[in-house]
Amino acid sequence: MATTALVPALLVLLGGGLLSQLLGHVIHLLARRSHSEPARLLAEAVPVGGWLLSAALAWRQLPLDLGGDQLLMAAAKLVLLVLLVRVANRVCTRAFRRWTERCPDEAVAAMLWSLAPMLRALIWCLGAVLYLQNIGVQMAAIWALLSAGGIGAGLALKQPVQEFFNYLTILLDRPFQTGQWIQVNGITARVERVGVRSTRLRNLSGEAVVMGNSLLTNAVVINCDELQQRRVVLRFALAAAAPPQALEQVPARVRQLVGAEPEACFERCHCLDVQGSSLLYELVYGLEGLDVQRHREVQQRITLGVNRLLQDLGLILAAN
Repeated sequence: MATTALVPALLVLLGGGLLSQLLGHVIHLLARRSHSEPARLLAEAVPVGGWLLSAALAWRQLPLDLGGDQLLMAAAKLVLLVLLVRVANRVCTRAFRRWTERCPDEAVAAMLWSLAPMLRALIWCLGAVLYLQNIGVQMAAIWALLSAGGIGAGLALKQPVQEFFNYLTILLDRPFQTGQWIQVNGITARVERVGVRSTRLRNLSGEAVVMGNSLLTNAVVINCDELQQRRVVLRFALAAAAPPQALEQVPARVRQLVGAEPEACFERCHCLDVQGSSLLYELVYGLEGLDVQRHREVQQRITLGVNRLLQDLGLILAAN
């Protein structure tokens, strides 16, 4: 009886093993032709898994009552699962890497690639759950334990997780980029680095300003470098007792002064109001370009030029 059962077991072992070996060879040839990395990984795993599965099936053909059939099948399933999970991890990791390499933004690509360990851990967790369910383990208690642990971890990691999602919001929405000047909460600073938890800025006086990502996403952020034209309003008051001819020349002379600057676009200059013993003038002009430093230099030349012009006309600035 034992000899009769041994022949089918050997046939199952050899047949399944050789068939898996042949299948792996065929997949390997196809992988070499198509240069497919996933197919090459599958060709390496198929023979090992085939021999293992054939050995487990052949063992079940034997009329032996050693009480270890279930343990042997569980071990075979475990080894087979490890092989499949490793192949799935390598395939998914390579596909994920190629996808991130095609991302045009290096910061977003680096952020996405940092999630690769989480992807591998997720695949291992899914494989473990499938294995436990397959061998008949009751998952209700495990799900309850994982739920309780997840709630506790969520409460403990609430702030870091919130900052991380705000980091993703900044990277995807792009309200500003590294090197740009922004204004937020009364602070004008240049963006040096956008981190996972906080963003590092450098203000006009040179100090480093570290601001949480949640504060940036919840505040009104003014991007100074994305202005196509910066509008400047300059108000000044002149003594009303000054000569009328000199006061009337101010708008035209100021227009000539602003027009001499290539990056400045004159809009208007008028005497708007009488305040006590002084006349209130308002000059409005635009500055083209995106360089904040250059804008400040042009604005300084125009302001000092207006002051020199008033002195040439014999006009005196009054307190407004």
